[in-house]
Amino acid sequence: MLLAVDTSTRYLGAALYDDSCVYGEMTWISQNYHTVELASVVKTLLDHSESGIEGLKAVAVALGPGSFTGLRIGLAFCKGLALSRKIPIIGVPTLDVLAYGQPVTDINLAAVLQAGRERLAVAWYRAESGKWTPSGNPENLTHEDFIERIELPSTICGEVSRKLAYRITERLEDVLIASPALSLRRPSYLAEMAWSHWLEGRIDDPTTLKPIYLHHGEPIPEG
Repeated sequence: MLLAVDTSTRYLGAALYDDSCVYGEMTWISQNYHTVELASVVKTLLDHSESGIEGLKAVAVALGPGSFTGLRIGLAFCKGLALSRKIPIIGVPTLDVLAYGQPVTDINLAAVLQAGRERLAVAWYRAESGKWTPSGNPENLTHEDFIERIELPSTICGEVSRKLAYRITERLEDVLIASPALSLRRPSYLAEMAWSHWLEGRIDDPTTLKPIYLHHGEPIPEG
């Protein structure tokens, strides 16, 4: 089994997965108790699996962008598990997880996370070979800058507030805002992506793996 953990924002998630089954999955809004809540949920998932922690063969973690504290907690938890159990760790960008869950169409996709103070972490995607592929680097944008950057037609998914959704639809046509259910970062998607990376030999070094932080006006370098 592979354990996937996402603590990028107030929306937390964990899942147990292999290529034949999602053994368990939990997603919830945390009230800033990431450390206590995460350990408890992972224990619950493992306790409900047939093999428990002994059956754990790899761990995946969402790398961000996201909150400074949340990302550090998730990464520290997963690194500790990987090192103590001597199992592989796989890091996956959080916005890629959001995009992974969206139906692939021939229009543009924007995946967004709240970045505080009316700013957004945004990544743009286009469909290539039946899957979403990043188009450029993620950015930290104001709401206004984001609206101006939207290419029509587009789908927008992720943490879109009612206020922002209203501003977008009031000013732009040919924009589809994904429903809350479709905008949820499901940890089973993170797990499925990480499982594929693991099979391809794309694993990370737990001693050097770092979260992705996105500062105002600075795109994340590719690679």
